[in-house]
Amino acid sequence: MTTATNIAPQAENELDAAYGPVAVKPRRRRGEPDDDTRKTNWWATALIAVCSLTVLIPLYLAVVVALKTPEQLTQGTGFELPNPIRWENFAEAWERTSFPQALANTAIITVGSVVFTLLTSSVVAYALARNIHRPFFKGVFFYLLAALFIPFPIIMLPLVKQTAILGLDNQAGMIILYTIYGLSLNIFIYTAYIRSIPIELEEAARMDGASTWRVFWSVIFPLLMPMNATVGILTCVWAWNDFIMPLVVLTDPSSRTLPLAQYVFQGQFNTDYTVAFASYLMAMAPLLIVYIFSQRWVISGVTRGSIK
Repeated sequence: MTTATNIAPQAENELDAAYGPVAVKPRRRRGEPDDDTRKTNWWATALIAVCSLTVLIPLYLAVVVALKTPEQLTQGTGFELPNPIRWENFAEAWERTSFPQALANTAIITVGSVVFTLLTSSVVAYALARNIHRPFFKGVFFYLLAALFIPFPIIMLPLVKQTAILGLDNQAGMIILYTIYGLSLNIFIYTAYIRSIPIELEEAARMDGASTWRVFWSVIFPLLMPMNATVGILTCVWAWNDFIMPLVVLTDPSSRTLPLAQYVFQGQFNTDYTVAFASYLMAMAPLLIVYIFSQRWVISGVTRGSIK
């Protein structure tokens, strides 16, 4: 009778004869490097480190200067740690800039601009993307893209005159202007993404009796989460940090934004850098907090868009 020990070599010989010898990967000992591990790209690592320093060094300098006294700032190179730390710079910046009022004005303009931008740009881009084969819609698309090549200083003076005549030299006017001037870039971003969405999804919804508006809000808009996150972040950063447009449009001092409020530190002959940098950090903090709490929604939107 054939034993089990004789069957195994016989089966192995038959497999070798049919498929050739099978290479058995030797077991890797503990502590030995894995051959499948990719090598580290030191050039890319060095480039990333240098790019990180270009952001971290100015941020470190801003924090250090904000905690120094004017006497400490004039001594040394400016990179030395403050000794002692002067927390009064933040309290002085809070009072001189009327920080609560300027923060509220900036928040109202930023939130309003983001909301109206997402609603209007997505709707216009959807209409253009689904009718881009028609000459009229194609002409409108290229007309809007042409606005990307018009510098703002060229239209600045006519803009000031028109906003004054129409009574839009206030926060509501700023929201409208940010929505309109961001339309060109936002439509360019939205249109390319909407055209990648299968048209069969809309046809299935229309077969169920959905109207065009129903199709957009129930089918298309939820799929635009990655682009909504991108456009929302770009608009938020632009409206929060913009200085030129509020400077030439807003006429009421009580409606000035944070960048305008920080302009009070710029004197004719000197600048109070320590208090000014403290004000800059205070203005940056709300936007940083918003990003920290909203990044998971951005990642969630990108994930849902990748599996649509």
